[in-house]
Amino acid sequence: MNVKVKLFAILASLAFAASAPTHAQADDPALLRAYAAGYKAQFICSGLWNGGKSLANIEADELTGIYPKIADIVPTLKPEIDEPNKQVSVAFDPAMPPRVARWQPLKGCAGYPIGYDQPAKPPMAARIAMLDDQKWPMGDKDALVRRETRDVDLVAALPHRTLLGTYGGKTSAVVIVHRGKIVGEAYKVGHDMHTSQRTWSVAKSIAGTYIGFLRQLTDLPLDRPLGKSQKTDDPRGDINIDNLLRMASGLHSNSAGNRTDNVYMGGGTIEEFAPLWPLLHKPGTHFRYSNNDILLAVLTAQEAQRSVGGDVHPSMLFRKLGMTRTLAETDWKGNYILSSQVWTTARDMARLGMLYLNNGEWNGEQLLPKDWREYVSAPSGPQPKRQFGYGATFWLINKSEGIPKDTFAGLGNRGQFLIIIPSLDMVIVRRGYDSARDRFDIEKFTRTVIAAAKAMIATK
Repeated sequence: MNVKVKLFAILASLAFAASAPTHAQADDPALLRAYAAGYKAQFICSGLWNGGKSLANIEADELTGIYPKIADIVPTLKPEIDEPNKQVSVAFDPAMPPRVARWQPLKGCAGYPIGYDQPAKPPMAARIAMLDDQKWPMGDKDALVRRETRDVDLVAALPHRTLLGTYGGKTSAVVIVHRGKIVGEAYKVGHDMHTSQRTWSVAKSIAGTYIGFLRQLTDLPLDRPLGKSQKTDDPRGDINIDNLLRMASGLHSNSAGNRTDNVYMGGGTIEEFAPLWPLLHKPGTHFRYSNNDILLAVLTAQEAQRSVGGDVHPSMLFRKLGMTRTLAETDWKGNYILSSQVWTTARDMARLGMLYLNNGEWNGEQLLPKDWREYVSAPSGPQPKRQFGYGATFWLINKSEGIPKDTFAGLGNRGQFLIIIPSLDMVIVRRGYDSARDRFDIEKFTRTVIAAAKAMIATK
């Protein structure tokens, strides 16, 4: 049974069963320990083998400032690291098997469900070829502006050069690209240009880019409904890809719209949990920020692409862009969790921004439809009632004083920012490990960078 048929078998059989709260036991102490163990296993696994980080740095960065309900539990759980098999296990209950996360090349780490108890297996044999020696932006050669020119390092020109303490948060990396070259770059101690971090919800913007890539390859229709491959009386089958990319599915969830604990920490699959929620609004009429919308958009787009032959994985797009240290992770059944679980470097994120500056063209190849930048940055769907507008998987920084109206951005938890400013031919990347109590002021930082860039241009 294919993914789409399985998806709508779930919809048809459950109808509005999702009105029963699937997160009703989220405060159960035993479940919270299981979630905490799954969270710890996933982040240690990803940090070690995606990010190239030390365990000490992972514990200091990824495992602090986390969800309050598990924050006090995580430090009490002891991980077991199986280096040869690229597996992390974290015990949480003497009567239950430990939570497990396993790494695979090109796909990163997958978290397995609570109660999973199977022997470890060596990862598949695959070699990811690096392109570091090629010229920027495919590689890292000649990426920075030449210092003998009158260009200045924009990061050096900003207050508190490396930590950027003036803007709040816990900054790990900053990369500023102007006119195709890196004009400012800085990293915290223990990080460099090849250190990967989780993108959190910048992954949603990566998902939108991936769907644009599929559309360019196969003319994927954005009005393709979820129920296209199977007749169903369920009204949720009328939700289409465009609705999902604009956070306008009309689906409800009884937890916050951007929480997906069963998938992120419980080892649940996208097919099990993303389709369950009831339809509360007519599709296309109501904005609700939701991981599930992006998970369903990717699931639907991939199924549509497979129907015309072959699989096109996100890694294929990353490879074309030189994003060799970017990994899109999956659930344990192989479905991409492109709402959050992508690991990438600051430079790779800058490459993604440059693709949009180039209107989807890279090395002479049109990777995205020529109108895709206009599509993702147009507020043509229902809008959120907050400071930023929304396009299609990108936020619109179109209401902020001192920032050009064409600015759009990928924004992620813990201070992940990809700012794209076509009118200035500029990309700003900021990575961090912020907490809810100490957030980075991206508007203030962006205004300062723009002012510094204009001053730099004026001196030439």
